[in-house]
Amino acid sequence: MAGRTDLEQITREGDGSFVAIWGVHRLCSAFQPLFVFQGGRLKIIGYEGLLRPFRGAQTIGPGLFFSSLPEEDRFQVENLTRNLHLMNAGRSLDDKGDVFVNFDPSLFVDCALVDPALVRMRAVLAEAGIDPERVVCEITEQKARSEPMLGWFVEALRQNGYRVAVDDYGVEDSDMHRILSLRPDIVKFDAQWLRALMCSKSGSDLLFEMVRRFTGMGIHTVFEGLEESWQVEVAERAGVSMVQGFALARPALAPADFSAFGQRYEGHGG
Repeated sequence: MAGRTDLEQITREGDGSFVAIWGVHRLCSAFQPLFVFQGGRLKIIGYEGLLRPFRGAQTIGPGLFFSSLPEEDRFQVENLTRNLHLMNAGRSLDDKGDVFVNFDPSLFVDCALVDPALVRMRAVLAEAGIDPERVVCEITEQKARSEPMLGWFVEALRQNGYRVAVDDYGVEDSDMHRILSLRPDIVKFDAQWLRALMCSKSGSDLLFEMVRRFTGMGIHTVFEGLEESWQVEVAERAGVSMVQGFALARPALAPADFSAFGQRYEGHGG
């Protein structure tokens, strides 16, 4: 299917949302809000685009879907799903929140592939009515095939006006070396690692110290995967920049409506 372009595979549904077709799979966007603490309250600051593949009426896990793809298709499918999320964000989300989208660093290995992908992404943003400054590009935890190429790619993202986040800090290759090398705008802590550290005072103290260190470097921090209200309270005490997780809001399929969340969570964590 490599001969088709991203936009040829994206269609609009009757409810206004966009879907993409890849073989026997129907690809949909879901969005999960990120919140900031503001005067003892929580306010939505952005949304992360998440893939939800379907085969007929059956939901397929995103990891299972991607692992089933031939190696030569993975780059195109990742671009397709990212552009799908951006089109749905422009259609269904508010026009002020940031939009977080993922980039697998193991796939960006060739300038001849990267440049056209970024050009298409700019075209999608223009069509969706999204300012590039609202876009946060999350570099996921996979190992880069070339560190110099990853550095070049991140610089290309910045030149296009995007901000950069390192995702899943604390696991695999999302380590301090990557932070010091890429100097991201945002660091998202790995959910499982984060929750394990929160369970002890020494672990929480370490989290607090890491937040202080990143803040001193001019880097915003995100605690993701928060599932319990007490974890949200720990995050607030840590001074983290943003929080995300089921304790606050679950992902919702596009067209997602999060208009009630400003009131629903007002006063939480005060």
